[in-house]
Amino acid sequence: MRSVMARHARTVGLLVVFGLGVPLHASAQAPDEPSFAVDVFKRVVFDPTTYVPATVAYHSFRLDWDTSQVLFQHGFKEINPRFTVSGYPRDMPISYQAGNRRILDDALGVFGTSLLNNLIENVFERALLQSSPDHPRLIRTLGWIERITFASYLTYRQSSQHFQQAERNRQMAAQSGFR
Repeated sequence: MRSVMARHARTVGLLVVFGLGVPLHASAQAPDEPSFAVDVFKRVVFDPTTYVPATVAYHSFRLDWDTSQVLFQHGFKEINPRFTVSGYPRDMPISYQAGNRRILDDALGVFGTSLLNNLIENVFERALLQSSPDHPRLIRTLGWIERITFASYLTYRQSSQHFQQAERNRQMAAQSGFR
């Protein structure tokens, strides 16, 4: 898992360096028309579908983790092997701080996935706009549909189980009389 996170971090870093290192205008371009790379970079950076999946995923991961803490204090075991000391399910949980670091890593992975999708989609969209300038509204609309659909799917896949688990944790704590 660490190598996946390292690749995501490296990808994000390269995109930022690439975006900041691109000149604003090519010498043969009109100053009012941004270059291909600058336009794609700006569209990805300012697109909310780049950030929303990671933000919601982080919130759901933290909610699940935070509501589990009261249960751990009363002897309950962690089922998720990524959050146990031994790496096996139904064992002692890792420390709260270590769990927070893993949650941040997971959320950054979601961000990297969303960023990569939006980058590829925007490159594809820009190329389509250059090859078919007669249909800009259709191309932009299809681009928005793809990005919103992907962001919605990614957010649901990454977050729904954690929101449900947080609610189950709250119910178990209330039924057991834990605060």
